[in-house]
Amino acid sequence: MRQGNKLPPGQRRVEGFPRFGTHLHRPAPAVPADPVIEVRGAVTEEFDLPLTSLASLPRQEITADFHCVAGWSATDLRWEGVSFGTFYRALIEPVLAPGTSITHVTCRGLDGFAATATIEDILAEDVLIAQNLDGRPLGSDHGAPVRLVSPSQYGYFNIKHLSRVEVLTTAPAITEGPLLRSHPRGRVWAEERHGLISGRVVRPFYRALIRPIRFLSSRGASDRHAPGRPSSAN
Repeated sequence: MRQGNKLPPGQRRVEGFPRFGTHLHRPAPAVPADPVIEVRGAVTEEFDLPLTSLASLPRQEITADFHCVAGWSATDLRWEGVSFGTFYRALIEPVLAPGTSITHVTCRGLDGFAATATIEDILAEDVLIAQNLDGRPLGSDHGAPVRLVSPSQYGYFNIKHLSRVEVLTTAPAITEGPLLRSHPRGRVWAEERHGLISGRVVRPFYRALIRPIRFLSSRGASDRHAPGRPSSAN
């Protein structure tokens, strides 16, 4: 979260909330007629949770900033949904075998993008399975039908189009190469941008990627004529 009006180190405020990502030149994936979140991993029985079941859990609303690892921040976004901690304790903990110690959780989206967080980070109070942004249902550019929102971590942990949650008892193997290796925690106030190199060192390189990636991302956007935060509240 922001400390007063101060942004985390190396971040710059932008207008609106741009669609951004190296894979986002492609249109957003189609939303299934009956979307579910697949629960997999170290559970006694794997299951598919219909998104309609989230309505039975308490709602939470937060206002938070979104920090891209490339160095831009969209501020004062209003998210609404279900606390991931509530989701985890109500629906996953009951199907863990006695004595199971979960250390990490991998979240995956319909677009195939995935990130693995420590159990400590993903159970933070401000982590949501978000369904609404600024008072409206999520649009396709920003993660419909639901997405993970973790304000204290860089955007690559904030998985769009959330469709799968896998609970793990050990850290998964590293599959990324050394050049663009993600930090395993990605905490914005610690400037954990890269898995091997200091955040301050990689700042200029990441910032140089903003313009070309933003251009490519806009080509796959649902509303290519709307700068900043789209009118459809994506």
